[in-house]
Amino acid sequence: MTETFKKELVQRITRNLLDIQILRLTQTKPMWGYKIKKQVEALFNVKLRHGTLYPLLNSLEQKGFLTSEKQQKKGRTRKVYTITRKGQQYVEAYNSILKEQIQKHDIR
Repeated sequence: MTETFKKELVQRITRNLLDIQILRLTQTKPMWGYKIKKQVEALFNVKLRHGTLYPLLNSLEQKGFLTSEKQQKKGRTRKVYTITRKGQQYVEAYNSILKEQIQKHDIR
């Protein structure tokens, strides 16, 4: 696989499944919005706008996939997001379905 294809596919997956990628990131450790934005940009080479990120974080929280807690750091308040058990189950279901789809050999 060429590097160009790899880069294009990673960006496409990230854009289309941004909610999954955010949940996967928060599985590693709790993160605040700006940290999530920088991680997505660094790992997947996708520019993420605040107008995209924060409504998505709010949606994931409303669905019960994330919880948030305000924390003080150097005089600033940050909203730190943590994946919930329901969010982990969602990621596990995604991984299972993706694996199943990749392993199917009945496509003609």
